[in-house]
Amino acid sequence: MTLIRKATELEVPRTIKMMVYGQAGMGKSTLALSTPKPLLLDFDNGVKRINKFHLDVVDAVQVKSWQDVQSVLQEDLSSYETIVVDTIGKMMDFIITYKCGMRQPQLRDWGGVNQEFSWFVRTLGTLNKNVVFVAHRDTRKEGDDNVFIPSLREKNYNSIVTELDLLGYLEMRNENGRQVRTITFDPTSRNDGKNTCNLPGVMSIPTIIDAQGKPTAKNDFIEKCVIAPYMKMISEKEDEIKRYNELLAEIKDGVMQITDAQSANFFIEHIKDYKHVGNSMLKARNLFSDKVNELGLCYNKESKRYEDNAA
Repeated sequence: MTLIRKATELEVPRTIKMMVYGQAGMGKSTLALSTPKPLLLDFDNGVKRINKFHLDVVDAVQVKSWQDVQSVLQEDLSSYETIVVDTIGKMMDFIITYKCGMRQPQLRDWGGVNQEFSWFVRTLGTLNKNVVFVAHRDTRKEGDDNVFIPSLREKNYNSIVTELDLLGYLEMRNENGRQVRTITFDPTSRNDGKNTCNLPGVMSIPTIIDAQGKPTAKNDFIEKCVIAPYMKMISEKEDEIKRYNELLAEIKDGVMQITDAQSANFFIEHIKDYKHVGNSMLKARNLFSDKVNELGLCYNKESKRYEDNAA
């Protein structure tokens, strides 16, 4: 059996891999936990800085060593829908300590460090869960400009960003004299970004606590405003693929009924009656062309109709 699949036969993942980054105090961890059923891998001891009300439905692993991570990834994680890695930069420190102990890493060490990092990313990918990486903000010099990027070694950053569906930069913006927390997924001249889910370029993040630190709304921004639209888009694509496949089967059946010039002319006269999806019209014409060639039918340019071969 062939492993080759048509575009309409491909399985579309129903999970999201994303990274959010920004400067300290922007609420990156709280935002990351606005995902469905998250498990927090707390590398940065950041759980103490998260509003306790937002932790009521969150389980966490307060990582003390890289062996903790290796161990927890072998556990039954079926009750969680999202893995939150906070922060990915601090996670790298744990890997370096695991590989090098207390000494500074040398050039020969980086191969093993990168392998362990790759193992972690690959393992997360096999869990069939949403993954959210949290990162601090760094800058990259491009000419005279500074571009905001996630704080991560360049090689690790380049390897992981290719796996992401979304890369979002979190910041405060002034909107009509009011400071509003926003996230942008589109890459710009001032920040890195990635937006494969066709989300709005800039999204405002609502304030969900009052002046006393008590919750005023559920912490579900990513679940409702990122994952839900993505899943809706995926469902619509799957519905379109289903309609396409059903239509193609109908067209193929119609082409099979062509046995002579009369049935060929009838088919081509009614080819537009199908409720076409995507390139189904082109596909129908190609199938029709193959069929009339197979039957040896001739096309009369004057009458614009097919005729049986007199021979």
